Amino acid sequence: MSLAQKIGFCINCRLSVIVDQASKNLETIRKERRKNVDNLESLLKGVSAMIVEAGGIDRPLITKRRSRMCVGLRASHKSLLPDGVILDVSSSGATYFMEPSDAMELNNMDVRLSKAERAEEFVILSMLTSEIAESQSEIRHLMDKILELDLAVTRGAYATSLNGVCPLFSENGEKAKGHQLAVDIEGIQHPLLLESSRRNLSSISLSETESPTLSNSRNSDDFPVPLDIRIEHSTRVVVISGPNTGGKTATMKTLGLASLMSKAGLYLPAKNCPRLPWFDQILADIGDHQSLEHNLSTFSGHIMRLCKILEVVTDESLVLIDEIGNGTDPSEGIALSISILRYIASRVNLAVVTTHYSDLSCLKTTDSRFENAAMDFCIETLQPTYRILWGSTGNSNALSIARSIGFDHKVLNRAQEWVERLIPDKLKERQGQLYQSLMKEKNILEAQAEKAASVSSEIMKIYQEIHSEAEGLEKREAALKAKASLLVQRELRDVKSQMDAVVKRFQNQLNRSNDDQLTSLLRESEAAIASIVAAHTSEDESLTNDADGSNLYTPKIGDLVRVQGLGDKLATIVEAPLDNGTVLVQYGKIRVRVKIKDMKAIQSSMDASHIGAAQQKQDQKRNRPPPEANKQEDAIFGPVVQTSKNTVDLRGMRVEEASHRLNVALSACRPYGVLFIIHGMGTGAVKESTLKILAKHPRVAKFEQGSPMNYGCTVAYIK
Repeated sequence: MSLAQKIGFCINCRLSVIVDQASKNLETIRKERRKNVDNLESLLKGVSAMIVEAGGIDRPLITKRRSRMCVGLRASHKSLLPDGVILDVSSSGATYFMEPSDAMELNNMDVRLSKAERAEEFVILSMLTSEIAESQSEIRHLMDKILELDLAVTRGAYATSLNGVCPLFSENGEKAKGHQLAVDIEGIQHPLLLESSRRNLSSISLSETESPTLSNSRNSDDFPVPLDIRIEHSTRVVVISGPNTGGKTATMKTLGLASLMSKAGLYLPAKNCPRLPWFDQILADIGDHQSLEHNLSTFSGHIMRLCKILEVVTDESLVLIDEIGNGTDPSEGIALSISILRYIASRVNLAVVTTHYSDLSCLKTTDSRFENAAMDFCIETLQPTYRILWGSTGNSNALSIARSIGFDHKVLNRAQEWVERLIPDKLKERQGQLYQSLMKEKNILEAQAEKAASVSSEIMKIYQEIHSEAEGLEKREAALKAKASLLVQRELRDVKSQMDAVVKRFQNQLNRSNDDQLTSLLRESEAAIASIVAAHTSEDESLTNDADGSNLYTPKIGDLVRVQGLGDKLATIVEAPLDNGTVLVQYGKIRVRVKIKDMKAIQSSMDASHIGAAQQKQDQKRNRPPPEANKQEDAIFGPVVQTSKNTVDLRGMRVEEASHRLNVALSACRPYGVLFIIHGMGTGAVKESTLKILAKHPRVAKFEQGSPMNYGCTVAYIK
């Protein structure tokens, strides 16, 4: 019988309970317990009926308190059970839960049988756990394969829902093969915006009050505009400019998401065959990171994130920076941004930045590693079109956007006048700044050239010194080898002469000795040869021989050993080893015969109690099932096991309070779960209200009494 068949034979996986057929002992115990419970219920029903007739309670109440069956009656009528034992009192104090004297022996029997049942269940679970532990490597392997398959199916389903295409990764050498573009993505849509649009479309299609004309207009406008992203191999920095709300940040995020999705094996919502590099990191600085708690302004937060990016960036990274140099004086922000971008251009695979500084778009004219892109803006409608214009420089169009929003025209007209006045002055200032910048850069380059020349001459001197020293090292190496060879030959001659002396002495003594002295003579010669061998044996060889000898182990009864076939668990030797090299060991209640070579001895000085604790802790870790092993895909409802998390106690509450508490608990339940509702009996008003709510609640699939003996608890099954 396979492991799965054994588990299915012993456990009802749908209800997560051990079945009676798991063992004969368990079946016998449960049969006796059911018979005892029937007798106990019959007795308590008679007692409860007597109490009702005597006016001790309105309706029969049989329940369980402190693991013992009892009956409920009013506190004023406890004299009806003169020899009874009070097990519990209701929260209001009006109801006593008493155990009649005739039921004590039956309750005691139920407690004993319950303990015996739990002990037998533990034995069955221990046996199954041991077998699962022996197959844990196969189970983990299967789980890994299931996870891989599940991930592949999920990727495929996602690709189908997006109507996606498979991306390809471009390499640095592809330019020579005819691929001029490192990034070539046509018609890609922002994945998150696309998913949001699909959800909106689904909600619109379900609406019955909306007209078809309005639905069609929404369907066409809600989907994100497809973007064409094309970047050459030689480009290191792309500067995107354009109006506010024009889609600069969305374009940058789309490229970042496309890179991450490609690395994760996901298809892209694009056309044809997207191509992009494999980026080892995607580093982004997007959004405003000011914080009063950390004393960060917009600019300081921006600079701190840039510092962290520059610390970890590599030549295979993708860097995304939104509004670089923003939040400070524009002139200083421009200067800092230019310096950062020139530095980044020499250290990354690709960087994409957005900006409102037109000066950054001028970097392309002096550095071929830079490329410009602009977000299109319709002057007629004063609205962005969310399309990329590669190689172009965009305007912020701040005044136009403000006018489209409905800003005060007087203020906008005055702002336009100031713009026209500042343009000539700005051009002159810009010319002076460019000239100063070029002269400064020229001086820096000349200084760097002189420094490089001096460094080159120093390197040549160092090279000559190292070359001459290397020649000397070769000569010294040859001399050392010759010296070592002479030492070896000398040692061989010494050993040979010593061995010859021993042999010669043996021959001389052999001629003079009789037969009785022959044995002692041989032993003396062997000892002399062994001493010579030991004197000329290296330390490493001795250590190796010692290590080999340590593996010899003679099992003894009572020894603790680790058995490889039991997952390196501790077991006890119970019989002496046989001639075939096997020995009988005991692990728990299991006895098995294993080979001596598959055992590892435990040091005799180890405290037995410590060993037992270590064994128990190790078994708990090894036998703990993986998280996914508890999931049963064919289960309709969760296991009917009462815990504090799936229990709501309504005892002692009024009807209104109990109804509110029950509705809150039902809403918080997870799907296909169970909820234990303890309403008690008392007057029965809370129970009656509870049953009415459960019968009408939309999340309740069904409900039933907690057990035939417990009328004060109801179990609800959640849809």
